[in-house]
Amino acid sequence: MPTILIIDDNAAIATALEVLLSLHDIRSVYADSPQAGLAVLAQTPIDLVIQDMNFHADTTSGEEGVALFQQIRAAHPDLPVILLTAWTHLEAAVELIKAGAADYLAKPWDDRKLITTLNNLLELGESRRQLAQNNRSERQRRSALERDFDLRGTLYADPASEAVLALACQVARADIPVLITGPNGAGKERYAEILHFNSAVKSGPFVALNCGALPSELIEAELFGADAGAYTGASKSREGKFEAADGGTLFLDEIGTLPLAGQVKLLRVLETGRFERLGSNRERSVKVRIVSATNADLAALIAEGKFREDLFYRLNGIELRIPPLAQRPRDILPLAHHFLPAGKRLSEDAERTLQRHAWPGNVRELRNVMQRAALLARGERIETPDLALPTATTPLPANSGDEPDRASIEAALSRCGGVLAQAAAELGMSRQALYRRLDRLGIARS
Repeated sequence: MPTILIIDDNAAIATALEVLLSLHDIRSVYADSPQAGLAVLAQTPIDLVIQDMNFHADTTSGEEGVALFQQIRAAHPDLPVILLTAWTHLEAAVELIKAGAADYLAKPWDDRKLITTLNNLLELGESRRQLAQNNRSERQRRSALERDFDLRGTLYADPASEAVLALACQVARADIPVLITGPNGAGKERYAEILHFNSAVKSGPFVALNCGALPSELIEAELFGADAGAYTGASKSREGKFEAADGGTLFLDEIGTLPLAGQVKLLRVLETGRFERLGSNRERSVKVRIVSATNADLAALIAEGKFREDLFYRLNGIELRIPPLAQRPRDILPLAHHFLPAGKRLSEDAERTLQRHAWPGNVRELRNVMQRAALLARGERIETPDLALPTATTPLPANSGDEPDRASIEAALSRCGGVLAQAAAELGMSRQALYRRLDRLGIARS
């Protein structure tokens, strides 16, 4: 039940207010002078104050009420105060409202209007308290995350990002494989590093392999190594990523592009911990924590016969789903400011433009946009034209983790003057992935 403090030298006024408030389930406390009212505030939790403006029978200036209000405001800046008096100089009332008074009601008051005002202010106060509590809880959670875990310098402000980080830290020490899913450019490798550097094998190596950046005929040699003469150009033996990651973490990015032959051998290593180098008959044994990542729909690839279902379940001990940047909007401006070089700053209009953009290329696209804008801006302030973003943007679709469509690719190629490497970076894709997408859509590479 909310509690209201009534400060008035007229006991009859206080009694009338107490009765009215009790009929509406509002508790009241009475003080007959400014000094008594301030003493109550110092000792008792109060939700709202109704104060008189004059406390002596021969006084009508309102100066006592002004002084009391200023004292309350200084000690309790967020506490709502309603001014109640027969003294009705409009100019002075306006000045007190500007100074922070919640409302100003004249005697005799309208019961219905007073109760409506009180309920609105109490509801607003409760909302503010809840928001403040939520903010305190959020700060405490973030402080605990940053204190207890190595976040690898991850910059975040959105609750969606905090939730993924918290889950990553929670499962980091578990000896099970983790599958990181999400769109290109969302920062999946950073989360793989967080998993490693908070794991039981953090003192071991962290080795990353982009499965989509290598020709299919070299994947096996990259994973398992090769003896001299195993293939053309293999003049000496070399270790693969599994050997390099022994005692640590192996991060397999773009796992959905792994050829079926490689999938079979990877499954065997995950099941037995043993493998053979290409061109060798000698089995080798390793102990490796596997973290994999993909922007592809592995369930669809399984249905098409392009990805082994048994391998999927081996890799997906726990799934860490990274939302696209557009679904964590509070991250946009902190990241944008982080990517700017010293001496550069964003105008308010440029900030609004960044927040309206759909970010199909996610964090990678944002970084590229900020680096480009820093070069294009003539002064220290970056304006909207310096961002070189489309003037009209549309929200990301629900399946924003999918590959970009024809329109997005053609627009990126146009903005980048047909330079494929630059377009791929803006779209948050590797060049190889863009090449494959161009071929599937029948778009010329020239």
